[in-house]
Amino acid sequence: MIDIKLNDIVVLKKGHACGANLWKIVRFGADVKLECQECKRIIMMPRVEVKKKVKKVIELEE
Repeated sequence: MIDIKLNDIVVLKKGHACGANLWKIVRFGADVKLECQECKRIIMMPRVEVKKKVKKVIELEE
């Protein structure tokens, strides 16, 4: 199981329309809010769907 936390950068299996593939977790609850790291567009999707689509997690040390 993939462990996702707030402010993590994740790589999804499919890229965004702008060409980027890195997303930042902005909100984490029943729904997850993701921000594209290139064009800064924000999307929301259910947590179950995000866990299926995440390919890799890049954890930020703060």
